[in-house]
Amino acid sequence: MSDEKDKNSRTNAPIRRFADADEEMEQGGGEFAELFQDSIRQHHVGEVVKGVVVHINQEYVLVDIGYKSEGCIAVEEFLDDDGNLTVKVGDEVKALFERKENQKGYAVLSKRKADRHAAWDTIDAAGGEGGIVEGKIIGKVKGGLTVDIGVQAFLPASQVDVRPGGNLDKYIGVVDKFKVLKLNKKRGNIVLSRRVLLEEERDVVRRETLGTLAEGQVREGVVKNITDYGAFVDIGGVDGLLHVTDMSWGRINHPSEILKSGDKISVKVLKYDQEKGKISLGLKQIAPDPWLTVETKYHAGDRVTGKVVSLTDYGAFIALEDGVEGLVHVSEMSWTKRLRHPSELLSVGDTVESIVLGVDMGNRRISLGLKQVQENPWSQLTDKYPVGTKLEGQIKSVTDFGIFIGVDEGIDGLVHVSDISWTKRIKHPGELFSKGQTVQAVVLNIDVENERLSLGIKQLMPDPWSEIPTKYRPGTRVRGKVTSVTDFGVFLEIEEGIEGLIHVSEISREKIATPKEFANIGDELEAVVLNVDVVEKKIALSIKALQAATEKAELESYMQAQGEATSNLGELLREGLRKNGDGDE
Repeated sequence: MSDEKDKNSRTNAPIRRFADADEEMEQGGGEFAELFQDSIRQHHVGEVVKGVVVHINQEYVLVDIGYKSEGCIAVEEFLDDDGNLTVKVGDEVKALFERKENQKGYAVLSKRKADRHAAWDTIDAAGGEGGIVEGKIIGKVKGGLTVDIGVQAFLPASQVDVRPGGNLDKYIGVVDKFKVLKLNKKRGNIVLSRRVLLEEERDVVRRETLGTLAEGQVREGVVKNITDYGAFVDIGGVDGLLHVTDMSWGRINHPSEILKSGDKISVKVLKYDQEKGKISLGLKQIAPDPWLTVETKYHAGDRVTGKVVSLTDYGAFIALEDGVEGLVHVSEMSWTKRLRHPSELLSVGDTVESIVLGVDMGNRRISLGLKQVQENPWSQLTDKYPVGTKLEGQIKSVTDFGIFIGVDEGIDGLVHVSDISWTKRIKHPGELFSKGQTVQAVVLNIDVENERLSLGIKQLMPDPWSEIPTKYRPGTRVRGKVTSVTDFGVFLEIEEGIEGLIHVSEISREKIATPKEFANIGDELEAVVLNVDVVEKKIALSIKALQAATEKAELESYMQAQGEATSNLGELLREGLRKNGDGDE
């Protein structure tokens, strides 16, 4: 308890001393006051004096400046940016003598003004304008920054760095050397430049760098600027271009994926053009080319694991290792799914297994297959659906050339328009079928290599043309309805789905300009079969031949009738002769 009292007593002693001094000065008497008045007469206004801090309170710092005389300095002159006191009792300070006394009789001192005097002295010692001073950037103002060099000076934004611009906040707190560009002591204006010194320093380093620079060297550098096509790297006062293609053996979409301004990196000098002053740098060349070992590590048929790094319209790029990628073409992604875009199956970042299909060292390409990891369902199709198998499925789509029927999951079979009907002329399959309809078909062919399954609907029924040659022999008379009239003839349907052609030359023995003069669709005509072509499924008909046959038949009938009449007349004559002969007798 007594120790605490002693401590408080010692702590409060300077305060009591300062209060006692105030009281004596207010009373205007005493030995202390006389000594104080004598001492201040020895100092001049504007003079910088030295003193020792003897007491601190909330308003003033009391400084002994010699001969028992003391001066006071406002306490805020000793506070830092955070409001902390930067002085203590016993510290030696310099202050400017401003006035001999204040209302309380103390000499009025100023530490700040003394610091300014010292700063101006430093500037003068440095050579004034053109001189070099050290300071700390303490704040941002319109057009630039403020620098504390003992007094506040202005640093224009254009003079901050070699490449002006950007956010100036990052420079606040930087302690550096500055060159005095302009100086007005009367107005207290000082303009500084940091850029000039950096450029001078850069020129020195640049000359040293250029004097020793050679292709093939590995240099330490700092990334100064990043563009879409690469990055500019300072390798010692000299900027070189690190192109995006020389950043990594692997795929990079943009330089910012692996670099940012300010990064310190090692680069290799790829090319140095002294005349143009251009330097090409490489980052990936620091490490061995991974493709040198690809041929020994990857073989056709190998199962590999990698990460999807990029998707394009035609496929997906898979990173197998740093700097080595393979392409899975969209056609190699699924046995059964028809993918419009790889994104339907894969996403960037996916880890996938694939099979090496081929390695092209010359073009640095590895072909991969995703679907080959699983068994090909097409290879099982021949066992599951042999040719001639009847099956049933749902129509997946209807096209101009046929219909696709779903057979197995992801496997569709095509019924070509020519395999829909034996007899009907089908202009478009949509006339008979629609999507979603369930139909039956017969397996006609399976092409495993090209992944094609051919189906037929007409093959469910016997081919009516197999009976046509015996049913319609040449010379057979037929009757039918006109289904079409063209420039070259008339098509006549002689039974459902079976048509014959009456060529223009077989319509009439008389010359006609066009078949359209002779018949219209829907007319019923009679003709005779000339011939039947089963392979081409064609029947040639003729009206002209029918007319000739009719005339021939009529003539034969007439001739037969005439022969019978002649025969009968002769018989009558002979009979009459016999009778006459009998009379004579």
